[in-house]
Amino acid sequence: MERTDLISIAQSTLEIEISELEKLKNRINEDFARAVEIIHSAKGKLIVVGIGKSAHVGNKIVATLNSTGTPSQFLHASEAIHGDLGVIQKQDVVLCISNSGNSPEIANLVPYLKDYSSALIGMTGNKNSKLAEFSEIIMDTHVDVEACPNKLAPTSSTTIQMALGDAMAVALMELNNFRENDFAKFHPGGSLGKNLVSKVDQFLSPQKPQVEENALVRDVIISISASSHGITVVTNGEKIIGVITDGDLRRMLMKGDDISKILAKDIMSANPKTIERDTLAKEAMKILKENNIGQLIVTENGSYFGIIDLHTLLDEGIN
Repeated sequence: MERTDLISIAQSTLEIEISELEKLKNRINEDFARAVEIIHSAKGKLIVVGIGKSAHVGNKIVATLNSTGTPSQFLHASEAIHGDLGVIQKQDVVLCISNSGNSPEIANLVPYLKDYSSALIGMTGNKNSKLAEFSEIIMDTHVDVEACPNKLAPTSSTTIQMALGDAMAVALMELNNFRENDFAKFHPGGSLGKNLVSKVDQFLSPQKPQVEENALVRDVIISISASSHGITVVTNGEKIIGVITDGDLRRMLMKGDDISKILAKDIMSANPKTIERDTLAKEAMKILKENNIGQLIVTENGSYFGIIDLHTLLDEGIN
């Protein structure tokens, strides 16, 4: 088979699934809105039930909902009928996903799902199924064509289920007024959360190189050499008046002047870029990039507090 054939197969697959998604979009109706409202107003959590490929879709929907402010839990249909039904409380809402709606596990389970919960929502491609019969609301996910060449493997149908789950999650986010900072609460360990909530002082270097403005070059060299930043901060009491980098030292030495009487204030770069310690770390990264510098002076109420380094922020996923 030629590469062009493989490309054609991929394009055809996507064309079929895009077509089915268009059909789904056109049949979104009051049932969808009612289902979202029921989930939003539930006093308990959302239990998502599925089996087979629908179980994998269900797990993804649960993950998306939990990360966007709707407490959810996945329940595998085969485990449910062997003891795990106890996870469902009367205040919970159940979303059961099944393309056929008639698989033996689902058909045996739906009466209990209805009885044990406050509402049963069915996501199915078969409105005449056992699942549809017991569901308070049916979200229609039927497809005319599976993208599988044998028209057997769940392809278009699982794409439709996944997309409808995303649509529910987004609608619930809007109902819950779920915003960036809320999202960050549930993603503290990832770069998304770090970029949304992490402050500068979380990434401070333990080193705080500093010299007074009248310090001799020898003291400047010692200060820069004692840290890994290649920079020291020049102060006048509590006031930051400049910085000296190892590059500044090299340029001074290349001039060939007598360095014994040169002071820190003579070779420093005045008015260095600074940032307050309680500022978002992503703002520090923005300043570093815009000014093409490797370090930024961190302040507290205008006084020298420490140094934040570009590479530290990059390593932590701040961008």
